[in-house]
Order: sequence, then C-alpha cells, then structure tokens
Amino acid sequence: MLALGKLLEMTLADHEPAAKIQLTHEGARLRWLTEGALEVTPPADADSGLDLLLSAGIHGNETAPIELLDRLLHDIARGDLKPRARLLFLFGNPEAMRRGERYVEQDINRLFNGRHEQTSGTEALRAGELERLAANFFAKPERTRLHYDLHTAIRGSKIEQFALYPWAEGRRHSALELARLHAAGIEAVLLQSKASITFSAYTYASLGAEAFTLELGKARPFGHNQAVNLDLLEARLRALIDGSEPATEPSPLDGLQLFAVAREVIKRSDAFQLHLPKDIENFSELPQGYLLAEDIAGTRWVVDEQDARIIFPNPKVQNGLRAAIIIVPADAERLG
Repeated sequence: MLALGKLLEMTLADHEPAAKIQLTHEGARLRWLTEGALEVTPPADADSGLDLLLSAGIHGNETAPIELLDRLLHDIARGDLKPRARLLFLFGNPEAMRRGERYVEQDINRLFNGRHEQTSGTEALRAGELERLAANFFAKPERTRLHYDLHTAIRGSKIEQFALYPWAEGRRHSALELARLHAAGIEAVLLQSKASITFSAYTYASLGAEAFTLELGKARPFGHNQAVNLDLLEARLRALIDGSEPATEPSPLDGLQLFAVAREVIKRSDAFQLHLPKDIENFSELPQGYLLAEDIAGTRWVVDEQDARIIFPNPKVQNGLRAAIIIVPADAERLG
C-alpha cells in the first residue's frame, strides 16, 4: 500500500511524510497537502467530473467517521478502490484526535464563515486553514461539488443517523441530494433556514457545494465502533468515488423524515439552566408549555410549538453559542 494512504496513522503520530506525491498503479495521484489533508486526483481519462470533499475529526473524539475515511483511503492506496472523482480527505482537528477530545480550546465547528477571524488560538487557525483547503479544492469551474462532513453525536439519538442541510440565500434544498442521503442510510434531515458557522455551512454558502453535516451514531473511542453500522453510507461513498453510483431519482423519499428549525436556544451567561435530563436523546419530543431553559434577566424558553423535538442539548457550550435546537416536522414543499 502507498504510504500516503496511511493518512490517519501519520496524523495521529504527528508525522509529515517525506514523499508528498505518490501514484497508484492505475495512475491516480495522492498528494499530501498539510497535516490531516490528502488530495486524490484520478487519471484524466477516468475523471467523472465530481469533486468530493470528505471530512471527519472536526471533533477529535468522533472516531467512527475517521475510521471510515481511513478504510476508503487504504483501499485507494492499495488499488482496490479506483477513483474516478477528485477527492479531498480532511481530518479536521488533528490535535484533538490525538488527545481523544472533542476539541482542545474551542469548538472548530463554530469557527467558520469568518468566525475564526474574531478569535485566536490553534483551532481558529485550523478553521481558517480548512476554509482555504476547501476553497482551493472547489476552485475548478464546471464541476459537481459535494461535501460530506462526518460526525457522531455526544449523546444517544432516537434517530441514529441524520443530516443537517445548510441554508444559503437564493438556493433551495435539493430533493435529489436528499434521495442520495436516504439511499446511504440517513433516516432524517434537518433543513436549516438561516446562515450558520459550521464547516458544511461554509462550503455550501461560500463555495457553492452541496454540503451536509452527517451525524452517524454516538461518539466512541477508536476501535470501539462495532455498534455503529455505516455499511450503507460506506457503499454509497465507494460508488461516488469509483463512479458506479446507480442513478438516483429525487422521488423516493418515503421514510425519510424532514425537520425544520423552530428556534435555537442560545446560552447568554453562566446562569443558564437547561431543564432536561442529562441523558435525554436527540429527537426526544417536548410537550407544549414545557419550560425548557432559563437564563439571566428572566429569559425563559417555553415550548409553544406543536410536535416539537430537541436536538443537540448541551448546557456546557460557551456563552453566546447555541445550547439546544427546537425542531418541528417539515414537508417536501421546501425542496427544489
């Protein structure tokens, strides 16, 4: 196997390879760009026209997606998976990965779309570097741009595998892309309706890619992800990479649950209280009239939405960031 296929091993060892470019027997080029970043270019006569960015490890303790990308890279480097798409593999937060922590100083996935310029530290610098890597990768004109940012969640979930679909002015969410996600095992999609500061929101809004944050089960240490079944997603990614993906129709969305953001609960101060059990699962239902959270100056969040559910409840976030999202069912009329 080509040495550059061991990107995860190099990243965890904080090792820079001596050879920055290697070729497979079939002529695909692997190019090491910087720590945790590898570009794969197919032979010119095999190029499908797809630019596919696959990122994981934005949160360093979310290991199942990291292991998935590692498997794909190993097979490309061995010649067992023959790419027809241009690929960029990114391990987002190498130092957090080495420590087995979600982040070191601050959450990288809240530092995109200019937010990193308002702060300092290694993770702010890394967010800026990830933006530059993505922008350079997606700079070629007249190509299909697709970004999957792969995560696992802090807590359990009533819907284990789900996606967040970013928003941008003047764009509609694609039914075709949702059908592709559904075929990859995604059970639900949250259709966002305002600008965000996550990595997928950056590539969607600023670089014109179709982009998604995929939540793929619960965060576990390396080597302990046997309970996370990513077979459907892995099969779909392999098909995207080698050009064997079957034709996808936008219509078969039966069974895919769609949700919209009703409100974000923003933590304003250290006095913030979230009135939920510590072990509550994502997509748990919230009764109308429920006092969800309280903060300074009498700020209260009371559930007034019908069929409301909660995702990403986390009272430990930094002040000024969201501590939970209230979501409600959505329908396919929002799609393009």
